[in-house]
Amino acid sequence: MDKKVALVTGASRGIGRQIAITLAAQGFFVIVNFNGSAQRAQEVIDTIKNQGGDGSLYQCNVSDFAETEQMMKELVKSYGHVDVLVNNAGITRDNLIMKMSEADFDAVIETNLKGCFNTIRHLTRQMLKQRSGKIINIASVSGVLGNAGQANYAASKAGIIGLTKTMARELASRGITVNAIAPGFINTEMTEVLSDSVKEAAVEQIPLKRFGETKDIAEMAAFLASDKADYITGQVIHVDGGMAM
Repeated sequence: MDKKVALVTGASRGIGRQIAITLAAQGFFVIVNFNGSAQRAQEVIDTIKNQGGDGSLYQCNVSDFAETEQMMKELVKSYGHVDVLVNNAGITRDNLIMKMSEADFDAVIETNLKGCFNTIRHLTRQMLKQRSGKIINIASVSGVLGNAGQANYAASKAGIIGLTKTMARELASRGITVNAIAPGFINTEMTEVLSDSVKEAAVEQIPLKRFGETKDIAEMAAFLASDKADYITGQVIHVDGGMAM
């Protein structure tokens, strides 16, 4: 594989979909990881190819340690290298802490936080051999500010921030950068289900007085994946309309 290879987890919809399409437009060969919907993932690949890019699909539940290890082995064997890892896969199971089930807490932590650990754990050996690599973790403003009804989600995203900073310190000497993007309220399927009153209350917290778009996150991810960001590591970059300033 002559092109640089980027793996985007949870790339069948929302922010992950847009990141995959944007990276492909920048010349990366993009591996679209998905867990559930093969049809939607295929639509992402079709969009990429229709726009002159290239990529492939890989189904894997990143919360599964052994399954993720197998994915990384097969990708390295198939393409020789993976240059960019975007940890985007994430779920929500919102509820107040007194009503939150153990299963809902565990599911969010295992997908959002442990999924990041699993992919980084199994890909860093190859990146260390290459003495290069870009790891981009998608955190959230909820992991910085907290958010009522999202104890599991906020904890998972705060954990991603801590993981990002630690991995940046561990891997910097080999030329590998690790950064996080902390989106605010972005127009996706996840926010479409919010009631009008919740959306209005959210907008009041945003200095720019509007939700962001998936392209806002994708463009930042593309920058961090590029050579222009070679001297940036261990950072949490807020793309949130000013919420966390």
